[in-house]
Amino acid sequence: MTEAQRTRSLWPVGDDSRPTVRIKTNPDAIRVLTAAIGSRILPDTYVQDGAPVVVEVISGGGDPTAGDDDVALPLAAMPLRPPLLASLLAEHVHVVRPEMNKDGVPTEVEISPSGPVLSAVLSRRSWPDLPVLRRIISTPVLRPDGTLLQQPGYDPKTGYLLATRAHLAPVPEQPSPEQVEESRQFLLERFLRDFPWRSAADRANYLGLLITPIIRPFTRALSPFGVIDATMPGSGKTILSGCVGLLVGQRVMTWTDSEDELRKAITTVLADQVGVIVYDNLEEGAVISSAVLARLVTERTWTDRKLGSNTASTFPNDRLWLATGNNLRVGGDMASRTVWVRLDPDCPRPEARSGFTIPNLDSWILDPANQATVLRHVLTLILDWTAAGAPRSTSVPQMRQFTRWAQHVGGFLEHHGIGGFLANAEDSRDLDDDAAEWRAFLLRWHTLHGQKRLSANELRASAELEYGAPDPWVGSFPTTNTGKLPSPKSLGRKLTGQIGRWRGDIVLRSVIDEETNAKTYWVERQASAPQLPEPNPETRKPGQEPDDQG
Repeated sequence: MTEAQRTRSLWPVGDDSRPTVRIKTNPDAIRVLTAAIGSRILPDTYVQDGAPVVVEVISGGGDPTAGDDDVALPLAAMPLRPPLLASLLAEHVHVVRPEMNKDGVPTEVEISPSGPVLSAVLSRRSWPDLPVLRRIISTPVLRPDGTLLQQPGYDPKTGYLLATRAHLAPVPEQPSPEQVEESRQFLLERFLRDFPWRSAADRANYLGLLITPIIRPFTRALSPFGVIDATMPGSGKTILSGCVGLLVGQRVMTWTDSEDELRKAITTVLADQVGVIVYDNLEEGAVISSAVLARLVTERTWTDRKLGSNTASTFPNDRLWLATGNNLRVGGDMASRTVWVRLDPDCPRPEARSGFTIPNLDSWILDPANQATVLRHVLTLILDWTAAGAPRSTSVPQMRQFTRWAQHVGGFLEHHGIGGFLANAEDSRDLDDDAAEWRAFLLRWHTLHGQKRLSANELRASAELEYGAPDPWVGSFPTTNTGKLPSPKSLGRKLTGQIGRWRGDIVLRSVIDEETNAKTYWVERQASAPQLPEPNPETRKPGQEPDDQG
């Protein structure tokens, strides 16, 4: 029985095709309207997290004019609130109440239910007959069973609703060898051919990021943070990030070093249905070091307080997170949670290059027909991989929480003969700003003190300078954001966070001193390993003086 037939069987339908709902007292209205909404008397209604929602077309969004524009989905799930519910009932339903006319003859009058009645109806958290809407998507995705969700509309197997793509024809579940080769040639020899990849690993890593939103429901894997970096402006970073966003929807964000502001922005953007969030065009040489972001990419759900309220919201972390910029670096835990795509045009004016396989690629990709072309070829390669059993790679490096992702993506790339995936991981360690600073500090510590055990207070005292005296730490000692020496307590906290963490061939150790009951620290260098050269730390910057309490 179709939804229309079910509605006709429950509620009589008038000549204008609108069902009629008869209510009397307020308690009766609450009971009847609850049953009507629960039976989908309103079209396109679903339930999300216990609340009824209606899927509506968003007007006035407009097409993106550049790769760094927000790309909103054409549909949105709107929570049913009393005003919206009153509007939808007036549009789709005759809600009538019996009355006596002035002549005393019984009649029915169309009404709009009162606000308290509508609020009472919507206060329920149980709507067992409404289909569960897990997400709205704009791109076909692999279901958990490995089949492709490509029929527009609601998919009961996944709870996803696929918005229509007018230019995308159905892709065969088992592509022919000719179709697979055509798709491989298009992606590698046309679409991605002219980007100045620093190495084969950068191209392979990008393809891995490109397919991640499509295969995520199948892999059910956490994905790392992606950084698209270049040595010069005009190298094509925004085109690469924008291609992913144009296919799956994107929100472009401004990077902030404030952890609190970053947390608020993440909570806000996760309420959107887009598939990728891009921190675009970071300041040149910026260091991406955030405990908030490091936590985000390793958690399957994100819970935070709603802005302007004391209630918390929980969102599935099923998005791809990217950043673009020139000569970027990472710090803290982000170093082990980042996959790099690096471009190096090796010329003074990359934007002046010519002779591209696809001229004006930045505007070409904005055409929905061209987006559909790229998507069709990507889907063809994915379906050929799943038709072969979706083999996983056994040769990718371990990536802790992201190993499952790496095995699936690596298997896809190996299946299509695309080498180099994650092969730049060791080279990218040089971009770990935090690791470089700590290694320089520990090496200098070892040079100055060997394995002598020191308290945080004693260590800090060794960095206090007399006027005109040379700095024995040659600028490597940790400082505050204002360039001053940290307090002994703050330094102790910093050191505690580094205990047992190897920086190349050197590591910080600690024990509790039995006499003082305080922690003592020393540096241990692995003698059996080939010793790496000690870096030449920068000299202390002007104004970087010890604090007044030193």
